[in-house]
Amino acid sequence: MDLEKYMMFLEDMSQLILNEVPKADYDSLFNDFVESEFFLLDGDSLLIMCVCEKSLKQGQDLHFFYLVERYLVDLITKGGQFAVVFFKDAENTYFNLPELLPLRTALILHLQHNTNIDVRTDFSGCLSQEWEAFLEESYPYFLIVADEGLNNLQTHLFNFLIIQSWALKINAVLFAGQVADVLRLYAYFMPSRHKNQMFFQKNRRTIENAYRSLIKQLEKCRALAFAPLFGNLKWENMMEEAHETISLLKQLWPEGSDIRRVLCVTSCSLSLRFYHQLLESRSETTAAHQQVEGKPLALQEVEDLCKLHCLSVAFLLCLPLSQRACTRFVTSHWIEDIQTFLKMKKCCDYFILSDVNISESWNLDLTHLSDLSDELLLKNIAFYYENENAQGLHLGNVITKDYEHLWDTVSKLVRPFDVGKPFPLRTTKRPFLKKNPSPIKDTSMEKMPSLGFIPMSCQVVDNFVGDILKDLPFLTSDDPVVTSLVKQKEFDELVHWHSHKPLSDDYDRTKCQFNEKSRDPYYLRSVQKYHVFQRFYGNSLESVSSKFVVTQGIKPRKFYGPTSKKTQETKAEIITRENKKRLLAKEEEKEEKKWSVLSFSIEEEMKEDLNSGIKNLEDFLKSCKSSSVKFRVEMVGLTACLKAWKEYCQSEGETTKDLSIAVQMMKRIYSVVEKYPELLQEADRQVIAKCLRYLGFEELASSLHLTQRELLDVVDKNESAVIVAPTSSGKTYASYYCMERVLREGDDGVVVYVAPTKALVNQVAATVQNRFRKNLPDGEALCGVFTRDYRHDALNSQILITVPACFEILLLAPHRQAWVKRIRYVIFDEVHCLGGEIGAEIWEHLLVMIRCPFLALSATISNPEHLTEWLQSVKRYWKQADERMGQNIASRSVGCRPGSRKDCLLAKQSYRVRLVLYGERYNDLEKHICSVNNGVISFNHFHPCAALTTDHIEKYGFPSDLTLSPREMVQLYDTMFHFWAGWPRAQELCPEEFIHFKNKIVIKKSDTRKYEESLKAELTDWVKSGCVKQARMVLKHLRPGSVISSENMADMFPLLVEKLKQMEKLPALFFLFKLGAVEERARSVKTFLEKKQQRKRPPKADKEAHDMENKLRKVRKSIEKQKTIDEKSLKKPRNMDQSLIHEAEHDNLLKVLEKNLEIPQDCTYADQKALDAQTLQTVFDRVKLTRKGAELKALAARGVGYHHSSLNFKEKQLVEILFRKGFIRVVTATGTLALGINMPCKSVVFAQNSIYLDALNYRQMSGRAGRRGQDLLGDVYFFDIPLPKIEKLIKSNVPQLRGQFPLSISLVLRLMLLASKGDDPGDAQAKVLSVLKHSLLSFKQPRTLEMLKLYFLFALQFLVKEGYLDREGNPVGFAGLVSHLHYHEPSNLVFVSFLVRGLFHNLCQPTRKGSKLFSQDVMEKLVLVLANLFGRTYFPAKFHESPPKFYQSKVFLEDLPKDFKDALDQYNKNVTEDFASFLMIVSRLADMKQEYQLPLSHTDFSGEECEDSQLASYLMSCKEGRVAISPFVCLSGNSDGDLLCPGTLDHVTLRTIGISSSQAPVLCPQRFDNQGRKMPLNAYALDFYKHGSLTGLVQDNRMNEGLAYQLLKDFALTIQSISVSLRELCVNEEDNVVLAFEQLSKSFLEKFNKI
Repeated sequence: MDLEKYMMFLEDMSQLILNEVPKADYDSLFNDFVESEFFLLDGDSLLIMCVCEKSLKQGQDLHFFYLVERYLVDLITKGGQFAVVFFKDAENTYFNLPELLPLRTALILHLQHNTNIDVRTDFSGCLSQEWEAFLEESYPYFLIVADEGLNNLQTHLFNFLIIQSWALKINAVLFAGQVADVLRLYAYFMPSRHKNQMFFQKNRRTIENAYRSLIKQLEKCRALAFAPLFGNLKWENMMEEAHETISLLKQLWPEGSDIRRVLCVTSCSLSLRFYHQLLESRSETTAAHQQVEGKPLALQEVEDLCKLHCLSVAFLLCLPLSQRACTRFVTSHWIEDIQTFLKMKKCCDYFILSDVNISESWNLDLTHLSDLSDELLLKNIAFYYENENAQGLHLGNVITKDYEHLWDTVSKLVRPFDVGKPFPLRTTKRPFLKKNPSPIKDTSMEKMPSLGFIPMSCQVVDNFVGDILKDLPFLTSDDPVVTSLVKQKEFDELVHWHSHKPLSDDYDRTKCQFNEKSRDPYYLRSVQKYHVFQRFYGNSLESVSSKFVVTQGIKPRKFYGPTSKKTQETKAEIITRENKKRLLAKEEEKEEKKWSVLSFSIEEEMKEDLNSGIKNLEDFLKSCKSSSVKFRVEMVGLTACLKAWKEYCQSEGETTKDLSIAVQMMKRIYSVVEKYPELLQEADRQVIAKCLRYLGFEELASSLHLTQRELLDVVDKNESAVIVAPTSSGKTYASYYCMERVLREGDDGVVVYVAPTKALVNQVAATVQNRFRKNLPDGEALCGVFTRDYRHDALNSQILITVPACFEILLLAPHRQAWVKRIRYVIFDEVHCLGGEIGAEIWEHLLVMIRCPFLALSATISNPEHLTEWLQSVKRYWKQADERMGQNIASRSVGCRPGSRKDCLLAKQSYRVRLVLYGERYNDLEKHICSVNNGVISFNHFHPCAALTTDHIEKYGFPSDLTLSPREMVQLYDTMFHFWAGWPRAQELCPEEFIHFKNKIVIKKSDTRKYEESLKAELTDWVKSGCVKQARMVLKHLRPGSVISSENMADMFPLLVEKLKQMEKLPALFFLFKLGAVEERARSVKTFLEKKQQRKRPPKADKEAHDMENKLRKVRKSIEKQKTIDEKSLKKPRNMDQSLIHEAEHDNLLKVLEKNLEIPQDCTYADQKALDAQTLQTVFDRVKLTRKGAELKALAARGVGYHHSSLNFKEKQLVEILFRKGFIRVVTATGTLALGINMPCKSVVFAQNSIYLDALNYRQMSGRAGRRGQDLLGDVYFFDIPLPKIEKLIKSNVPQLRGQFPLSISLVLRLMLLASKGDDPGDAQAKVLSVLKHSLLSFKQPRTLEMLKLYFLFALQFLVKEGYLDREGNPVGFAGLVSHLHYHEPSNLVFVSFLVRGLFHNLCQPTRKGSKLFSQDVMEKLVLVLANLFGRTYFPAKFHESPPKFYQSKVFLEDLPKDFKDALDQYNKNVTEDFASFLMIVSRLADMKQEYQLPLSHTDFSGEECEDSQLASYLMSCKEGRVAISPFVCLSGNSDGDLLCPGTLDHVTLRTIGISSSQAPVLCPQRFDNQGRKMPLNAYALDFYKHGSLTGLVQDNRMNEGLAYQLLKDFALTIQSISVSLRELCVNEEDNVVLAFEQLSKSFLEKFNKI
């Protein structure tokens, strides 16, 4: 065969794909904010995924279509934009599986005619030119495809599709292993790499030949598969006969009909004719050869089977889904001959469906293509007429009529022979079904758990779910479930464990950066160094001088008698403070004198020559260190500019046009307002307003910083606000104003600043420490930090900077309520993270738990009104709660702690939530596309309007945030003018004639915006008023030319940077989305510069450097030797001369060597003048012991850096500081840098496409371009980003924020801990109820709220059964340990169940009796158990089937030891039973109208049940066990009993209840993909513990280094956390489990710290 010679090549292709599979990223296909790329679904892969679904039984078409539509509608609701592709060649893979042929054809027709899905069937194969052209035009970001087919040939076909997609830079996503939650779909993502693209290019001819051979082989297989079914009948003849049958039916039914009737009669008649011909040909063959074979089915028997089929179709036509869902499940199988005929009939179904011709002359209703046959129903009917017909049940009039009509039509279509009358249905006696001792599945015997909740008496329960309790089932007190709650005797080894003892919380355990109470000089020096660096770091962030805050409104206290030690300063501290104060005053006085000496001459010079005078004034400002003096100097300069501008305007006719004075005025105004806002008095503001009016900025003068004023009003009135404004528009200023206000009010109030990342926390903390200083009582601090890694002055500071998870810990801690009451304001930065992938629900919890006012800041929220409305509803709840608790809000003392001074400032709490919107950027952005041609990089300007089409403008108008720069406005006008010669408004909209520009010296930004809106409105009017052709020409002309990028774009990256340097577009941020790529690109730039330097170096330079190093070494030895001689000879004059000679020689050699090794200016992007050597060394010294420190220093020397989440905070700070100071000018980074990090630059480059490059991240990242006060224009470049993607980014709106599922078992337990153990029970209850009642998901959704109430009851029931709560809602047992490990649900629950069962005590046996040490084998088994619970990451199943050779790692994690696995199975069984009960109760909330419709096409299968058919009632009598299961799924015989099987929940439950399996705290020991293949766990943690090599994990475990480091760090922290918890719970200091975990924690951390 031709294919055989290509088998080796096909194997090579398979191996290439297999090598990529383990490297696949397991990511969400839709980013955090519900935004999708355009992508493709391979239709055959989709079909295979659904056919392989465990719950689906063969022949259940409607169930299959339900699975397909449920998957597709899930993609659509998550924001998916896609097309489904069915290749013609792929059809050939099903001919040996004839039951799937009509299913595939029906699926295509159904999606085309009954849904809005874009279905493409016009491509012959994946190597066709049409397919390639389609991909180049639509440029999908990825293709979802199966990695394995139903047979080897289909697998090869999928491999061709993957390889070809990679060749065209389209990524592959696997169907296998996909997991969905409420907002996201996670899948294995295999990017198109350059080497895979090259594989296709090099082997293109071989690939095409192999593909053709494969298709030929598949066609041969078709003939082989059809021969046993159809004998000698030829394919063309069969297709022609099918066509004739349809034509004949059109004559019989000219009015048209339903597709189910049409297919039934045509397929039955066609299959009967084919079978008749087959019998005749067989009889001739038998007569000729006189062979006697097994007796085949007689024609009459086949006719009986076709009658039964017609009756089953009559049932489909008459019965609603609600009735069919109760069909009995017949377990018997068809006999062999019947199976053969059914395959023939399926082929006939396929012939008919393939030939269905929809024409106006014949009205064919295709609505029910999804329900063409029901094999389970057919079996039921066959079983009845074989075994139960004696009962003589009536069919019913309607069914009988339909059946007779169908069979009569079959009789007319068959023609060659008579098929008999409709009745009786069985004229033969041969059984069609095999004998089976249990032919019918009895679902009534399935043992379901008791349906009901355990009664509880608890205030939280009554307040939250009291309104629905009366409608719910509850278990009686004598129910076995309730009686079993009597506390069992604990495992013997746990008798000395105080499980009820309260554990220290995460705050106590977080590493304290400094010992706050220590007076040790070492610690004090460390603290001092820390504060000095923080101020230096803060100063690099902004050039704002530090402000000393003095508490206001508090009378000085008279000190009679002794004062508390806490508030009394020591004598040394008083002296230090006074000395500092005196030094500052002295320095200020010195600067004052200096200015008074120079001021007269500078002022006079400004009068004579403004520019010269301003230059001298700026020289003075550079040297001045006093903010107050600087401010006065700026105001003097501004006044001089105003005077000069007046004189210029008065003499305008006599002088040439000169705007330099206006520019100087604006520079001075900007400097004063931006740098010294706290020093501005009303008189100064009036001067500024006067200047603006003289410049023509009337509106700006009257609303000077209107947005900032509104923000400050919010803070002054103690209101809350959602603030949506772009970068550099005043949001941050409002935050610092809020902080300053609280600092001035007293020493007790606290401001909490919540930032999404640790990098932003460090940055804000440094800024605060640089901005503010304040004298505080002993033990108190101005600024504190609390992250998961470390804390510093967190609870004894007035400004706490933290991340959401850590703030949640403090709010939920029962014994931190006194501190929480001190909080005056909470500032949420980047609050759009509320819609994020990780930790989004925590943002929700924080927003609903805080009682005080808040500021929620973001630059990008699409639905701020909805968010504000939700938050206002929360504030109304708190107002009612405060009133209920009897607090006098009007005079309540805010921010006072018990025992503090009574004259604390009084403040009125406001419950208003204001929405503040501001949409204008400081500077404009222009976009450019990078193209590469023959190794040369060029840039094309991308006009934003080029992203639009006339259809888009007509439907949606212009996107709200699509703005144009002045150049782009003029370009748009010129293009419009060019393409419509007779444009009526051309003169009116000409830039020189426009009403808001004409006769103006200075054109304001607001004027340009009016012009922009006029142009947009005009172009929209063109589209809507019939000038579409001209509009289309304009948009087409604005589009850039084709983007050529044939080279390896990764290799071209250094040339891109070099080009930007030549264009003076640095500093620049380069955004990539893979950690590995971020580091590799930075290294490639460094390598490029090194090679460039090497080429420029003289040939002998290296040898000279080597020689000088040797000489230097000798000179140093001579100096050391001379020192020894000098000491002995007591420094004689002659020896002294010798020493001086050696030292001079040393210095000279060093200078020559440094010059030799000096990096030439054109071989580095670093600006050496930006930082002095000492400061640079200070920054470098901080990273000398860190993992990436040495590499970052080497990169920094070349002006390059990288920034991502896996870096140490010191390493991140190095990059941030050096970039802001201007030393580093090229930084590659991930998206974490876009979250509020202050790193403004001239240009932003998107250098890698990704799912995560969506509309929101694009706006966040591109917002970094254009430095305020330096660049009037920011540049955004797209490098290796496809044009359709760029267009989509520019025109897409920011997606709306949507709520997450807000509850989990661990959260409910933490809430109950707070409610029962809180220091202030009233406050604790109010917080708990606020969290439960106010999820964003349930806002204005009463059905969702009721579902959450039921889930809350399920969680309580689970916690009571597991022994973590009693029936009064009080925590018992190991509740503290479970809640402490809440990050890891459900692993935390499983871990504690192992502990309680004594499994760890059995495992942790020391090396010998009395020893405290444990063997390596025990440690490795312990790691094996923990690795099966925590930090689990899976490989795709395909990698497990044929793994390559591994060198250091075992790679695939072994299963749990048997005793642990048995315990896990029992735990899962218990949880699954409880969850099944919950689902059955919550199913009452389902919308049954929707449940009887297909999810996507909304094909309705509801209706009145057929009551006049005794047979239907008999066959469909299984009404029990159909409560929580979808009626579509019931068609395959599934029932509520299937809920007890873990892993089936997502596919079988009612879809409208809003619950998925992820809400069940089940930890499956093994995971299988949708084709039933096992997906192995990655053994990275155990492998690392054995070999301690990060490189080994990269090489064998196929992990990215940064990700592996982060996962190992988390794993080490988990072990440490468990170890500390066990030590606190156990009073026996020699308990084996505690000792073993301590040993493991120590050894694992030691290995980790050596990385």
